[in-house]
Amino acid sequence: MAASSNSSLSGSSVSSDAEEYQPPIWKSYLYQLQQEAPRPKRIICPGEVENRPKYYGREFHGIISREQADELLGGVEGAYILRESQRQPGCYTLALRFGNQTLNYRLFYDGKHFVGEKRFESIHDLVTDGLITLYIETKASEYISKMTTNPIYEHIGYATLLREKVSRRLSRSKNESRKTSVTNEEHAAVEKVHTFRGPHWCEYCANFMWGLIAQGVRCSDCGLNVHKQCSKHVPNDCQPDLKRIKKVYCCDLTTLVKAHNTQRPMVVDICIREIEARGLKSEGLYRVSGFTEHIEDVKMAFDRDGEKADISANVYPDINIITGALKLYFRDLPIPVITYDTYPKFIEAAKISNADERLEAVHELLMLLPPAHYETLRYLMIHLKKVTLNEKDNFMNAENLGIVFGPTLMRSPEDSTLTTLQDMRYQKLIVQILIENEDVLF
Repeated sequence: MAASSNSSLSGSSVSSDAEEYQPPIWKSYLYQLQQEAPRPKRIICPGEVENRPKYYGREFHGIISREQADELLGGVEGAYILRESQRQPGCYTLALRFGNQTLNYRLFYDGKHFVGEKRFESIHDLVTDGLITLYIETKASEYISKMTTNPIYEHIGYATLLREKVSRRLSRSKNESRKTSVTNEEHAAVEKVHTFRGPHWCEYCANFMWGLIAQGVRCSDCGLNVHKQCSKHVPNDCQPDLKRIKKVYCCDLTTLVKAHNTQRPMVVDICIREIEARGLKSEGLYRVSGFTEHIEDVKMAFDRDGEKADISANVYPDINIITGALKLYFRDLPIPVITYDTYPKFIEAAKISNADERLEAVHELLMLLPPAHYETLRYLMIHLKKVTLNEKDNFMNAENLGIVFGPTLMRSPEDSTLTTLQDMRYQKLIVQILIENEDVLF
């Protein structure tokens, strides 16, 4: 969003983050279900099978009946074998245990393994993806059918149909429209089935894109990532937009650091360096909010220019704009820095009354975080400790920073206002403990 010409870059406003920002709320329900899905359990044939196809492994049991396959699987959820059909020699079947029954799928190979549209490098990946899909579609069929009812598409910056263009199109006569060929302004974007490396969320419905491969489609022009079923609801109104393809905000943390081959997201490093260079003594640091429009400018600069983004005092003299951009980055993460799966454990640790036992529990839980999350949290806590060392000037101690960063770094996987309110004091306490004990915990 462009900055208003009437507002000063050096100005700031004191207001709550909840009032200032409305970032996309990434819905974690389907992500949680994928984590719960049964894992593949290969049942190995004890002896070597004659005429075993070279592209199958020891999970191949030769020509056996459905009844024999069912017995071999032993009722174990996720267990699987491969067999050759008794009725049709040369045809192969995947026998898979799911939902207290044995499912049989005709199996094909053309350089890759497949039973439907998706093609896999290995049988293990095929079964993993199949179990995820079966589990999610069984547990959440009604939820999936209603995913598109409350879209976030229009609020996240992809829709680039400006009001003037809409007016121009509506004002054209029908005859002129028939004669005019499709121009750059009215081009049709091409959507391509895409495999996302790392967790991704649909940018139409905000739900997790489940599965191992071909989880959704990506627009060839603007880089919009959506479920295939959501793509038919997306207006054909995008335009080529490089800053969206190079997106930094709203990207999964692990995916981002792998893509840039860094320990931490560069936006975290750059913002913290700038804050420490000129803002540690600023009163109300992280509590005072900068203007939303200018924070959005910083966000767009990172999305557009990456590590070359200019956030210096020459461009943004108000340090609260930079702290706001850093907080916004953390809030926009699809998976929070303290991940959804560790969240309830951290909340329980915060409830331990004995301080030493509580500290030990927090230390053990930090070891459960993915490397990129752990390293980002460690670096941030070292920085926030420096902020508290300047409390005389900035009036920000560990407790105050805990209030600011608690809901920013950790969010409940349950989309419940009551749960959020109940957990707020524990969120604050966890961040306070991390800051005060960063040298011990990390």
